[in-house]
Amino acid sequence: MVPGARFERRSPCPVPTYRRLYRDVGEQYYWHDRLGWSDAQLAEYLAQPVIAVWEAMLGTESAGYFELKRHDDGGVEIVYLGLIAAFIGRGLGGTMLTRAVDEAWAMGAKRVWLHTCTLDSPNALPGYKARGLREFKTERFEAELDGLRLVSERKLL
Repeated sequence: MVPGARFERRSPCPVPTYRRLYRDVGEQYYWHDRLGWSDAQLAEYLAQPVIAVWEAMLGTESAGYFELKRHDDGGVEIVYLGLIAAFIGRGLGGTMLTRAVDEAWAMGAKRVWLHTCTLDSPNALPGYKARGLREFKTERFEAELDGLRLVSERKLL
């Protein structure tokens, strides 16, 4: 555990807080899926009892977050997980990932899963594997981001 680190559940997560976390964590990894959602859409999504948002705090500063979603088949997906750039390299990522996996199991998961891709941090896949997740599918995709055509692999763990 990183000294001063704690995780606070936002239940339900306020829309402005979610937008800040999604933007501050996701901008470096080209997250864009939720940017087009209206406040009403986002509020409805976040109010679902199957959604859990946990904010990582280091002292009084927001360091990142993880989002979990329980699915009808009994699986719990780690939908988003990441740190704000200023907090990368402080040892908090592994602590947060361990907490996300523990919280997913605590939600009654029959399995815990997530997606990652080659646009993610190079530390992501080794961290996932260190916590017992394993690859079960790889997809290749192409995307245009900031005017650049990128080819990436998306891994399902």
